[in-house]
Amino acid sequence: MQTPQFSLQDRTVLVTGAAQGIGRAIVDQVLATGGNVVAVDLNTGKLQALLDEVGPSRLLLQEGSVADPALAEQAVSAGVRQFGGVEGLVNNAGITRPAMIDKMTASEWQQVIDVHLSGSFYFLQAVGRHLIARAKAGEAHGGAIVNISSDAGRRGTIGQINYSAAKAGVLGLTMSAAREWGRHQIRVNTVGFGVVETPMTETIRGEKFADTYKAQIPLGRWAQADEVARPVCFLLSGAASYINGQHISVNGGYTIGM
Repeated sequence: MQTPQFSLQDRTVLVTGAAQGIGRAIVDQVLATGGNVVAVDLNTGKLQALLDEVGPSRLLLQEGSVADPALAEQAVSAGVRQFGGVEGLVNNAGITRPAMIDKMTASEWQQVIDVHLSGSFYFLQAVGRHLIARAKAGEAHGGAIVNISSDAGRRGTIGQINYSAAKAGVLGLTMSAAREWGRHQIRVNTVGFGVVETPMTETIRGEKFADTYKAQIPLGRWAQADEVARPVCFLLSGAASYINGQHISVNGGYTIGM
């Protein structure tokens, strides 16, 4: 029987920020569609909880910070040893360090850039190198990378210039990699989220800001982690085989016309 195009059967996907929130929802979706996961996160306790719940047969844990360039190569190598190769990547790991521009410290700026932008580059590079080497060796051809951005990267945001700048930079990573690696059938796309119900968005969803934000969302509600995970897995799958270098907004219509 032919495998459905939306399936990730027998594919291994490396997911950063995998132990909670949107990352955890992406892990669940990849597993539900038949894939294996290399789960990268800094939170040891939540990684272990993920393993306890899911089991080790199709899940491999890698603990550490995505801001460490050595971790990316380490995680890819571990995925190769465990599953024979890595076919996909989701650059999802993220942090926030809010402050108004005139009050933001150099450390607050750099921490966010290191995780969102540099971390995404390190993992993009490591997985890309692996996929290109496999293609040149005739072992496999192609792969899919999804970088997670945000509406803040397109519109800016108040009190998080570090986050907005990093997420705008992610769009550049996507377009450059898509142009360089298209000849290897490596597809690179961005998914940009609006407000998703996770611990990271508690402030925006609070009483002070909720009505203002919701009034700008045509669907009139926050996103759930599982529903934003599905478009990510679509882009990883064969169903998206001719989508490359695109920025797809999953935000209830918040950025219509942009």
